Amino acid sequence: MSKRFASTIPSHAVTPESVFFDRRRFMTALGVGLATGPSLFASEGEAELLTPPYENTDVFPAPRNASFQVPEAIERKALTPREVAAAHNNFYEFLPGRGGPVWKHTADYEVQPWKIEVKGECAKPATFDLDDLLAFDQEERIYHFRCVERWAMNVPWTGFPLSKLLAKVEPKDSAKYVSFESALKRNQMPGIREADYYPWPYHEGLRMEEAMNELAMVVTGVYGKPLLKQHGAPVRITVPWKYGYKNPKAIVKIELTSKEPRTFWQIQKHEYGFISNVNPYIPHPRWSQATSHWLDNREPFPTPIYNGYESYVGELYPDEPRELQKPLKPGQTAR
Repeated sequence: MSKRFASTIPSHAVTPESVFFDRRRFMTALGVGLATGPSLFASEGEAELLTPPYENTDVFPAPRNASFQVPEAIERKALTPREVAAAHNNFYEFLPGRGGPVWKHTADYEVQPWKIEVKGECAKPATFDLDDLLAFDQEERIYHFRCVERWAMNVPWTGFPLSKLLAKVEPKDSAKYVSFESALKRNQMPGIREADYYPWPYHEGLRMEEAMNELAMVVTGVYGKPLLKQHGAPVRITVPWKYGYKNPKAIVKIELTSKEPRTFWQIQKHEYGFISNVNPYIPHPRWSQATSHWLDNREPFPTPIYNGYESYVGELYPDEPRELQKPLKPGQTAR
């Protein structure tokens, strides 16, 4: 059988639901045994795993931008099966403290209506609803995604450059940073109620030059359909050269600021810093980042600096460490 890679397979054609929900056929098609695959697949008949929160056939699937493929540094080019990507996620508003089957906890979560307020150091602050966001020219890009916990996947996101959204509000020269705030829906997000010790709502940030980079993306869909709840529906941010927690989900507010904003994970200074580029030379305090492993079979592979996107972003970080660093200790500030 000839080998087909992500650039030639439409995202909405990868592993049909009819194959997935026949467990034996799905695992055979995936090429792994039940013992080696992820432990959190849905049971047969649980079609809600892959059910988008709304339909919009006028937008999805969007045309693929072939300029954005899995980086050359990543040997495996095939897309991660969408069932695998949907079955294991980090979304603490629903499942605090760990990654896992977030989708099982999102039944009460409503994504319509939705608005994103964009304000701060800009000439034309504005509020965008979901229809406004979908009115931007949507395209599909294949990105390599890397969690700080070392698991990785190749995912086709649908959306548009973050720079286009920011251009609408006309940033001022004083705008040096962009902060993001996620939804805070206590009645719909059980993780918020369960883990009240976290500094809710989830909040993240980028430097302005990072936010304006062509890789930074406002994401509205995945695998050719609207974004699933567990992926951060209805809209999230993706910056593929940074660890997953720098990719905030369920965005409701964007603010342009003159000063560096605090982020959710800076409550643990020695673990999560503001920059947080994927870098094999900067170990996490509790594990090495030199290797990654695929989400579907845990097969390890070397972690490339910037997650393989150095040609896009390397110039932004002239002081990025290229020699193995010592793990930080409590009280020290992470990069």
